[in-house]
This record gives sequence, C-alpha cells and structure tokens, in this order.
Amino acid sequence: MYKVLIVEDDPMVAMINEQYVCKNKNFSVVKTCRNGQEALDFLVASQEGNCQEKNSVDLVIMDVFMPLLSGVETLKKIRENKLNCEVIMVTAANDPATLEETMHLGVIDFLIKPFAYERFQVALEKFTAKTEAFRGANQTIDQSYVDSLISNGGAVQASHSDSLQNTELPKGIQKKTLQLLTDYMKGKSGWISGDKISEEIGLSSVTVRHYMGYLMEIKKIKGEINYETGGRPSMLYHNT
Repeated sequence: MYKVLIVEDDPMVAMINEQYVCKNKNFSVVKTCRNGQEALDFLVASQEGNCQEKNSVDLVIMDVFMPLLSGVETLKKIRENKLNCEVIMVTAANDPATLEETMHLGVIDFLIKPFAYERFQVALEKFTAKTEAFRGANQTIDQSYVDSLISNGGAVQASHSDSLQNTELPKGIQKKTLQLLTDYMKGKSGWISGDKISEEIGLSSVTVRHYMGYLMEIKKIKGEINYETGGRPSMLYHNT
C-alpha cells in the first residue's frame, strides 16, 4: 500500500483530499500537514534515522498557496534534500508560470481546484503507473524501455504471453489498471454492474466505464444496458 502525505492549509479541502485518497484501496494517508514547513519537518525527520519507517511516504499531495512555506518552495526543498517521494500539486491558481515551475521540478500531476473525484483518481493512477514501471525495470534499461516509459506516462509495455500484455494500449489506458479489471472479471460468472465493480476494486465509476468500454471494444467482455434500475439506465458487464 502506498503511503500519502497531504499538505493543505484549508481543513475542508484537506478532509476531502483524504477521503478521496482512502477510496482507493492502494493508498493510505499517514499524515496531514497544515503548511509546507510542517510537511518538510516531517519528511526530513524520515531521513534522519529515528522514525524512518514511520515517517517515510511515497506520495505528497500538496497545495501551492500556504503559510510559512508555499507548496512551490516546499517542493524545491524536497528536491534539494533528495527526498524519495512523488508530488501531486493542488491549487486554485491557474497561471502558466506556476504550472511550468512545478513541472520543471518533477510533479507527477497538477490539479486545479475545484477538481472532480474522477480527476483526482486519474492523478493517483498516474503515480501508480510510473511507480510500478520503475519497480519492474531491470538493472539495465534500453532505449525502447525509456521511450515506452515517456510516451505512455509511466505505463511500460512488458513482454508477456498474455495477449493483453502484448497489445499496444491506446492513450489513457494503463496496463496495470487494465490487468486489474481483466483479472477481476475472470472471477465473475454472471452479469455485474459498473457501480459494483467500482465499489469492489476501488476505482472511480468513470474509470471503470472507460476501461470496460475498451475491453468491450477488443472483445474481452460483453456489455448491455440495464433499463430496469428505476432511474438512470446503467451498464452491465459479462465475460465473453
């Protein structure tokens, strides 16, 4: 499970961010800090030995405008101290200069408030794809691995016997998420709704619809519209 540090001075936004993180079962929030200095103190402490296991984090979700130390300044300090974590920046500002500066400092994603739950989950999936890609790398890499990593936003195409793994995936489809849904469906014998899939595997309903649509397109599953919901029709899915 990936450990997340939330850095946000607005208590309501911090609470929402934590709820969004906890809806994804691959992530857990280890701490929430109200400003950049508090976050930096927490992260640097994890490098000094005494509380390394307790304080280490994989991902920082951080606001740009905060008291004491801004998100951009904190991000610079994280890089200067060579702290081993990825960063997603969150801000109400939409000026190109802030976006450009944070991207130069290597953020995994940049969310502009107010953002939807589904977009938040996309950012988490970007982090997961990049992290898993580097973990799966051999001690030596070749040009094709680098090209695949960059062009697919972290989703490296591996060589496996499974036809899904060997398929060149379209933009917006990540190998790890696709395999998660494929494996899930293999264990199902009847029709199942997208909402049920979303609930059981911890992905947003929008993400589930997107990936299930792709699996239907390549004939791995079949789908039909259920009009007997008493409200808005929903999709049902079944193995082919």
